[in-house]
Amino acid sequence: MSEAPRDRVPVTVLTGFLGAGKTTLLNHILTAQHGKRIAVIENEYGEVGIDNELVVNAEEEIFEMNNGCICCTVRGDLIRILGHLMKRRDRFDYVLIETTGLADPGPVAQTFFVDDELRARLALDGIVTVIDARHVAQHWDGDEVQEQIAFADVILINKTDLATPEGLDELERRVRSINPQAKVHRTAHGVIDLDKVLRVGGFSLEKALEIEPGFLDAGHHHHHDHEHDEGITSVAVVEPGDIDPDKFDRWIGELLMTRGPDIFRAKGVLSLKGQKDRFVFQGVHMQFAGQPGRPWGGEARVNKLVFIGRQLDGRELTDGLKGCLA
Repeated sequence: MSEAPRDRVPVTVLTGFLGAGKTTLLNHILTAQHGKRIAVIENEYGEVGIDNELVVNAEEEIFEMNNGCICCTVRGDLIRILGHLMKRRDRFDYVLIETTGLADPGPVAQTFFVDDELRARLALDGIVTVIDARHVAQHWDGDEVQEQIAFADVILINKTDLATPEGLDELERRVRSINPQAKVHRTAHGVIDLDKVLRVGGFSLEKALEIEPGFLDAGHHHHHDHEHDEGITSVAVVEPGDIDPDKFDRWIGELLMTRGPDIFRAKGVLSLKGQKDRFVFQGVHMQFAGQPGRPWGGEARVNKLVFIGRQLDGRELTDGLKGCLA
């Protein structure tokens, strides 16, 4: 974390099924007069993405739009294209990376944990998932939709004009059962105030656990709720006491190594023995990063972890954390 985070460019990862409205949202970003300078990276593997009318002179990989945004297509390695893009660092304030329709956004997000050079210059800010209010039910049983919801910091329920109010309420309920922490917005035609999509602080360690206390309480009861266990759920673990850092390192390392593919997001605040500051961490699959947070001061020291993933066992996670107590 060599540079202050505010010097780093915030990166938003955009995910969602084909046809959910990602392209409409991207085209809106690249043409609307919103006054923000955004570099949009489009992962194109033969998908028709950004409106071809807009990108007539796109022989190069990176080109500027007439509203000041920059557009580029990844035909190869994301790290390479980000390197090229950063040569034009003065031309933009945000980076938005679109992932392909069926892809799990995890590997794209992990890039920002793995590459130190990128981490010095870019900061993963949030994962935004667009879902199609009208057709999502058809895809619901495939893993991909639920995974994309599980990863998200912000969920846009799009095409609300084609759905009924009851249908939307039910969809939102299902979304929240998988990911109670994401912010959910309803949109039509991909039109949304970009401030709801950019700088959401989804990976900000400072904000790591502005988790609603209510969610944590609810999380406590998830252990008894086995009907969802096969699917994707979130589990909160809350344990008072001080943690032995070595034991925690071993436990979380082992957990992420063995269960990493099934754990989409992990975040937490720990009370480490002998440390006056909170320790906060964030993880995606097997990658995780942590740093000291604000001091405990007079507040009760408590450990809070939240995992979102597949076939999570709340009891096992609770016992695992208890085993790390000093």
